[in-house]
Amino acid sequence: MADVGAAPLPEFAEFRAPAAWRAIDFLSDLHLSEATPRTFDALATHLRCTEADAVFILGDLFEVWVGDDARHEGFEAQCVAMLAEASAHRFIGFMQGNRDFLVGADMLRHCGVMSLADPTVITAHEDQRLLLSHGDALCLSDVEYQRFRSEVRSDEWQRRFLQQPLPQRREQARAIRAESQRRKARQTAGEWFDVDEEATRRWMRHARADRMIHGHTHVPARHPMGETMVRYVLSDWDCDYPAGKPRADVLRWRREGFSRLAPAAAH
Repeated sequence: MADVGAAPLPEFAEFRAPAAWRAIDFLSDLHLSEATPRTFDALATHLRCTEADAVFILGDLFEVWVGDDARHEGFEAQCVAMLAEASAHRFIGFMQGNRDFLVGADMLRHCGVMSLADPTVITAHEDQRLLLSHGDALCLSDVEYQRFRSEVRSDEWQRRFLQQPLPQRREQARAIRAESQRRKARQTAGEWFDVDEEATRRWMRHARADRMIHGHTHVPARHPMGETMVRYVLSDWDCDYPAGKPRADVLRWRREGFSRLAPAAAH
């Protein structure tokens, strides 16, 4: 088991929602790419038609993001236009995930989207506190991934990567993705890495939040954590190649509590 007691706690950003907000939507792990047009359309429709005052995207909006200079052409430009349209009508917040950690300030500013640190504590609905994270930093048993995460999140690695020409970055990202797929293929059927529960409780105690929302694991659920704590895991989205019916859940937070909904449909 990981030595969670020795692991340093991250900085916890604070965000206070406007008092007028009545409903907040949370979603993650859409993994948008040119190969997922139906998922793209489902998100675009939800952002346009949702009744929520705000939408918080907790990481892995994109299958891959190789730098903000990619936003000017092709599929990335379509995503930028979608986000800019949505932010003109409601608050959109974005937290980096393990696939799109290179989404930067230039991109978000251009789209009118607010950057959210990981983790962030949001206060809303009469001072209720909710801890938000993508979730990958808490999957401590995935030692190989944590080593990789530490490397690619360093300023030096990102500086070297972003100095490369855009086509070279795209090719390198494809190679990294292919290796990730090969690694998954070597896993035992049904094997997956969940967040470390003791580390998660430690985060929640430090944040003074008895509820937490995260994505990353693609296993949507509600987990009682003891001490009145509960964590909610978001669904991934797949409207293009599902094994069965399409997957696309939204977790909505109102003052009265949480509910899981299908994405909003066009009126």
